[in-house]
Amino acid sequence: MTGDEQWGRLQRRRERIRAEIRRNRAGGHRIPTWVLAAVLGVVLLGWAWLILGR
Repeated sequence: MTGDEQWGRLQRRRERIRAEIRRNRAGGHRIPTWVLAAVLGVVLLGWAWLILGR
């Protein structure tokens, strides 16, 4: 693989990452972040209760 091919691949990867960041910053999420955080909290509390409660 030549240096030009590697550079082109790196540039395409960087552009994909930038596009993903732009999409994430634009919002439009189907599920609000606070809902995901609350679900995660419930799961972790349930897991801790199962482990420590027995």
